[in-house]
Amino acid sequence: MNEQTNAMIGTELLETAAKLGLVAMIALSVVGDLSASSAPAETTSSSDGSNTAPKANSIKPPAQGSIPVAFLVSEGAVIIDFCGPWEVFQDVNIPGRKDPPFRLYTVAESTAPIHASGGMQIVPDYALADAPAPKVIVIPAQSEPSEAMLEWIRKATTNTDVTMSVCTGAFVLAKTGLLNGKSATTYHGAFERFAMQFPDVQLKRGARFVENGNLATAGGLSSGIDLALRVVERYYGREVALKTAYNMEYQGEGWMNPDSNQAYATSLVSTPEHPLCTVCGMDVDPKTAPKSVFKGATYYFCSEDDKKTFEAAPDKFVSAIAPRSALSGSSN
Repeated sequence: MNEQTNAMIGTELLETAAKLGLVAMIALSVVGDLSASSAPAETTSSSDGSNTAPKANSIKPPAQGSIPVAFLVSEGAVIIDFCGPWEVFQDVNIPGRKDPPFRLYTVAESTAPIHASGGMQIVPDYALADAPAPKVIVIPAQSEPSEAMLEWIRKATTNTDVTMSVCTGAFVLAKTGLLNGKSATTYHGAFERFAMQFPDVQLKRGARFVENGNLATAGGLSSGIDLALRVVERYYGREVALKTAYNMEYQGEGWMNPDSNQAYATSLVSTPEHPLCTVCGMDVDPKTAPKSVFKGATYYFCSEDDKKTFEAAPDKFVSAIAPRSALSGSSN
């Protein structure tokens, strides 16, 4: 062989070795990731996003079997509030584990069909009387809870790892009395109502979710996805939660920062030109919206129900919304 041929062979060998080395590195990296994913230890992250020491409030998952998760629903249950967390829990994968990490089921007062938001019909898996004991309870926004439902939450929560509400599901959880003396959050459009209705609960505005022992409350709608990922992290560690979010193509990072809802920490200001509903804070059309005049100021509402809510305690509402500045405008 001549020198040119030898050089070509040498170059090819080097390129082949480099490719093999890269393949080996990828394989080792994947194996390492899978090994980390199967470990239940929970970690925190430093400012650069790297994992640091184990975190304190992790939950030890069972050595075998699935964690039972009850989704408590009734008429009007908001779809994303419970389907978002449902998707999170069902997508968790622990390599080498025989049973799925979570066993999911719906619970209602009876197994008669109910209609969730948008009209979706759901046939609950269990009635309150025969539902399996849960380790996790998910309470979405829904209709007014019955005393039987509240009592079921109270009793079941004595043995849960997490009882979590999503959106105005916080009202249901607060009505049990379990949140008294604790902090909580809810949908930003319900801050004033919640603060007035539950003065013994410390409302946290601008929180994506709030945790108190085995109780947790999420903000509105999509916040439930973040709280569910946080629950996954507490059971199985950050790597598993990251992989779950990745597989869902969910790029939100609120589950790693409970204070990431700062956009909702300050209420929007209602003006005569752009009035907001006094009860929920949503935009209204002053030409058609129900309205009420109180002490010379005009207040607008999304619905007649919101108007009735305001008129039942106008002084409290006016005091609660005072920091937003004047909501009046004309009194016509």
